[in-house]
Amino acid sequence: MDPNALPRFRRWFDQYTSRFFGDDEYVNANLRLKQEHTARTCSEIARLARELALDENETRIAELTALFHDVGRFSQFAQYRTYNDLRSIDHGQRGVEVLRGEGVLDSLPAEERQWVETAVALHGRKSLPSALKGRALLFTKLIRDADKIDIFRVVTDHYKRYRQDPDNFALEVELPDDPQYCPEVLEAVRNEEAVDWAKLRTLTDAKLCQLGWVYDLNFTASLRRIEECGYLAELIGFLPQDEEIQSLCQKVSADVASRLAAVP
Repeated sequence: MDPNALPRFRRWFDQYTSRFFGDDEYVNANLRLKQEHTARTCSEIARLARELALDENETRIAELTALFHDVGRFSQFAQYRTYNDLRSIDHGQRGVEVLRGEGVLDSLPAEERQWVETAVALHGRKSLPSALKGRALLFTKLIRDADKIDIFRVVTDHYKRYRQDPDNFALEVELPDDPQYCPEVLEAVRNEEAVDWAKLRTLTDAKLCQLGWVYDLNFTASLRRIEECGYLAELIGFLPQDEEIQSLCQKVSADVASRLAAVP
């Protein structure tokens, strides 16, 4: 990848995403959220690349996957007024369609273009195909981790703001704010399994699902970042503290501490 290409890709991203802003401030607020998330995810993936000692070209490709990982979100929200893929479209696949339709990656070598498209397509999936190998797997794992790191920051901030003033919260809240939760969601997290998103019925279910993301982080450096930023403790603080949830939170916290202690 040309060392000077990233600024050009960033300019395209800014111009493309600006197309979807208009008179609806609710839409605008949610689109700004994704622009800001994208910028922070680029920073997080660059941090991960340094931690993993990737070379300069690998780092540039990783940053490109972060820049484009949510490019499908903009037309998704403008069209459906939701970021819920189950109620609209697969935003990763939409992102690949956008990149191909606009010819954005045509200047890249074919192999690098395939790596970026694969990472964009798969970054939000519940699990990765077993056939995924090599650099395509590496870049997909990187963007999945970097994305989750910033989403931890986003959701903990949103839960705090929503709790303070729910009536004036300007962003999408996909699920009802209810302390009830699905036992299958809690059990999936306890078993360190991916949660079936179709089971999410309340905001508490969503928080439990996010708690379980610690088992889907690919790199210890990602886990360390979340712990250092205090995101896990904050998220736990937003959960109802009944006996089942307290037990689960203790297990998750212990598992994170054990994994971090195992790596100097």
